[in-house]
Amino acid sequence: MTLQPPHWAAPPARLTLAQDEVHVWRASLALPAWQLRHLWQILSPEERSRAERFRFAQHRDNHIAARGLLRLILSRYLSLDPAQLRFSYGAWGKPALTAETDGDRLRFNLSHSGELALYAIAEGREVGVDLELMRADFTEAAVAQRTFSPREFAALSALPASEWTRGFFNCWTRKEAYIKARGEGLSLPLDQFDVSLAPAEPARLLRVLSDERETRRWQLKELFPGPAYAGALAAEGSDWQLRCWQWPMPHPERDDQQKLSVHRPDQLNAGQAGN
Repeated sequence: MTLQPPHWAAPPARLTLAQDEVHVWRASLALPAWQLRHLWQILSPEERSRAERFRFAQHRDNHIAARGLLRLILSRYLSLDPAQLRFSYGAWGKPALTAETDGDRLRFNLSHSGELALYAIAEGREVGVDLELMRADFTEAAVAQRTFSPREFAALSALPASEWTRGFFNCWTRKEAYIKARGEGLSLPLDQFDVSLAPAEPARLLRVLSDERETRRWQLKELFPGPAYAGALAAEGSDWQLRCWQWPMPHPERDDQQKLSVHRPDQLNAGQAGN
């Protein structure tokens, strides 16, 4: 069975989100310095403080880009100034909009890896998204056996060697998307539920040992962010359709042709701070 990758389309000028839709945005984090400076200006003090704690410039810039683009994307749905958005965090760290900025209606989740980010947006339903840059050196059998359920490890072991890396990251991203959607972190052990992982089969939540109803509550979708990436989406219910948008890249005429580290004028040595 050949799966049809979603089409990452340019978003319409007037964006609408129906209750039976889940939107996923793909965005590049490899942004020019002028845009990173702009995104810095719309971050909250807490987001800036976290950015300054990164030791390496690339990690700091990726954080600025990921959080700044999140604000720009959400502002398109809320018709609010992106700098005015306020976030709260669940007991296990899942981010949400505060009630004052329509957090009771609009739900979101984000993930970034390498130089890409994914953002899932929905109305009135929980969502989780995960993105991973696939690395063959991270897919050792010992890691899979320690992390996945016995059924998943058996399914992974049955794949031909050429499909091992893709199968590993299919499993990893689907499990991460599910636990992120639930917002309960690792209070749900990763070996206590099963997902599909074979490259030729659709993404599915197959079994949750603690509650068999969970497989009817959630739907998983495989995402295809790029040739070297794996991605997955989890969303409540089955009465929704997926729409995928590509965040536009900056206009090249404004690009200074190089990705520079961004600092506040009074924090030029922030790169020496610890993680």
